[in-house]
Amino acid sequence: MAWRIDSARFAAAWDSGEGAFRSGGRWNAPGRRVVYCALDPATAILEVAVHKGFATLDTVPHVMSAIDITDTTGVHVVWPGSVPNPNWLSPGTASAGQQAFGNDLVARHKLVLVPSVVSTNSWNLMFDPARASGAVALNNQQNFALDPRLHPPVP
Repeated sequence: MAWRIDSARFAAAWDSGEGAFRSGGRWNAPGRRVVYCALDPATAILEVAVHKGFATLDTVPHVMSAIDITDTTGVHVVWPGSVPNPNWLSPGTASAGQQAFGNDLVARHKLVLVPSVVSTNSWNLMFDPARASGAVALNNQQNFALDPRLHPPVP
């Protein structure tokens, strides 16, 4: 199973890759549709929080999607030692080389597992929605509610 969090207004398009298409991502350049998920709900929360912040997750409606991996035969694992530049697995801005590397991965494999940068020892799943057709399916979606302790009042 994989997990992702979207703004409620985009939840129905969870598998479109539209955000990554428009803005690019750690593992894809703009113009390439890629869907990013995490292999556990906690990492999905951290992956969104690192970009949007806990304040946004606390105050803007979001939806958590649970995604079944229905075909594991096309899964490619990117082990930390297999990336050309180990700094790609550190926080910071993605390079053009990293995005090109990721573009190539999703072009060649249905599903790609990459180490999470925000939560070491955790994994993210990424895929091109057209290429992964039939390999993933929405299990369910539910309104996401952030634990308020992660966005405490300012004293």
